[in-house]
Amino acid sequence: MKFDIIGAPENAKITVEQTAEKDGVLFFDLDMVLEEEAIPKQFSLKWTFDVIDTLSTWSPTIKAWRYIAPCWAPQRTFSRIASWMPIHCHFSRDGRNRQTIAIADAKSPINFSSGVNEYTAWLDCFIDFFTVSVAPLKEYHTTIRVDLRDIPYEQAIKEVSKWWETDCGYTPAFVPEHAKLPMNSSWYTYHRELDEEDIIRECELSKPLGMETILIDDGWQWGNGYHQLGDWQVNTDKFPDFTNFVDRIHKIGMKVMVWFSVPFVGKWDPVQPGVENKVYQRFKGMFLNESEHTFNFDPRYKEVRDYLVETYVTQVKKWGIDGVKLDFIDSFTHTDLSLKPDDRRDIKSLEEAVNTLMIAIHDALTEINPDILIEFRETYVGPCIRQYGNMLRVTDCPNDALINRTDSINMRLVSGNTAVHSDMLMWHKNDKVETAAMQITNSIFCVPQISVRIQSLKEDHKKMLAFYLDFWRKNKEILTEGEIYANNPEVGYSLVWSVKNGDAVFAAYSNAIVDIKDMNTAKIINSTNFDSLAVENAQGKDFEVVNCMGEVLETGKIESNLAKINVPLSGIIFVK
Repeated sequence: MKFDIIGAPENAKITVEQTAEKDGVLFFDLDMVLEEEAIPKQFSLKWTFDVIDTLSTWSPTIKAWRYIAPCWAPQRTFSRIASWMPIHCHFSRDGRNRQTIAIADAKSPINFSSGVNEYTAWLDCFIDFFTVSVAPLKEYHTTIRVDLRDIPYEQAIKEVSKWWETDCGYTPAFVPEHAKLPMNSSWYTYHRELDEEDIIRECELSKPLGMETILIDDGWQWGNGYHQLGDWQVNTDKFPDFTNFVDRIHKIGMKVMVWFSVPFVGKWDPVQPGVENKVYQRFKGMFLNESEHTFNFDPRYKEVRDYLVETYVTQVKKWGIDGVKLDFIDSFTHTDLSLKPDDRRDIKSLEEAVNTLMIAIHDALTEINPDILIEFRETYVGPCIRQYGNMLRVTDCPNDALINRTDSINMRLVSGNTAVHSDMLMWHKNDKVETAAMQITNSIFCVPQISVRIQSLKEDHKKMLAFYLDFWRKNKEILTEGEIYANNPEVGYSLVWSVKNGDAVFAAYSNAIVDIKDMNTAKIINSTNFDSLAVENAQGKDFEVVNCMGEVLETGKIESNLAKINVPLSGIIFVK
């Protein structure tokens, strides 16, 4: 395999050499040395790859249309410390790996791209380094991992994740038990119109259903928009005594998390119209951007990092909360302003400053509580982020079961033992109960976050939610800790299953034959447009069919090797 260097800067010497081959995986060292310290200019590595029996492209940044793509409009993977991860995969029609490329450096801005060359029918593949300006440097080194083995594509991707953990130094944070349990989120239920007594009532209804944590999202603080953020004072019109509010939820038996936007500082005081925010005044000149209203902190200043760490430590101690949602860290990005030198900065590299900040936050909070809950959401879900957070959440996709399915499975493949959460599940209160249940069935292999007003649900919707949360909890170890397999990523995953100790949970999302050979037990969820599923290699086993509310519809014994079993939308077949 040969890499060509494209666009090498005149003042740089760049070499790429194969250094190892381990069990069929190739490793290449890339080294760049500049004549003198400078901001490195973008350059690329190019290689070609035949597209024989190659169907599609997998990457966590590719949302829906996972086609091969032409070279003049290639598929792209974006990566930097606070956004996505450096991995790009091609696979065959039957889900076998054709090539999986990954980079050890998950901090620097790096892009992958690939597309078919129409003259040769080969893939033109590129890795672009320093796609966004970084701090001046003299030397750069990283390792490129190339997996060309004929193995399941899931295995190739999972092994990259393990490589980042074990060989590249990105040791994941400890995951406490409550990070792995269903929770309630206030965002879609209330947005910023939070009401203390209504939230208390929702918690009283959530706990018996199996939700163990409530996330108090944006809206608890003074201000009504990002242009009024920064000082993080509780809106006492909504919460007269926030510590007492937290205590009331603790008495119900639930944990409490609180939302913070990490980078944003508003110019205006949230309480006094027309008066500048004191935090904005204090840190003027220490922002990454120029703006009329909302600024992004520059974490290369120690004063900024200290302030942010102190903010979260103070609130966790003062209120007795159990966790934080740290939002928008992908907004730590360079602008022309932030590339200007400033001797007051103690860290030159923005990527390293973000890393230093997040490690400091994690260490300070876990010192207070080793089981502290720390959530991040897409796009900040890569190997670096797993060092600081124990919960990774699908991006906002209200009422969008398909995005919840594809993104949660994407993250399961690359996130090891870190808890992967759905986006908050919501649905219309007048929807059919079977259709509403699809919000859960499409994200069944991750931890569910619920964001509907339980007080307003119809009785059949309450029964459905109670049944599915109970089912999820009873099968939690299989669903979230088992070995996960996912057919047909090119169409958003047609059949997904997870196996642990011979027990399996399947979810069918399109017409498919569910083969349960060698399984002790199997639970098969019907999330297709059909009112039956085909089950193979289950002859002689007992089965039970329930609807989405857990009501038994049929029991019996499977009489043939390939059996058609009637099961309604969002129902489940239990086979044992």
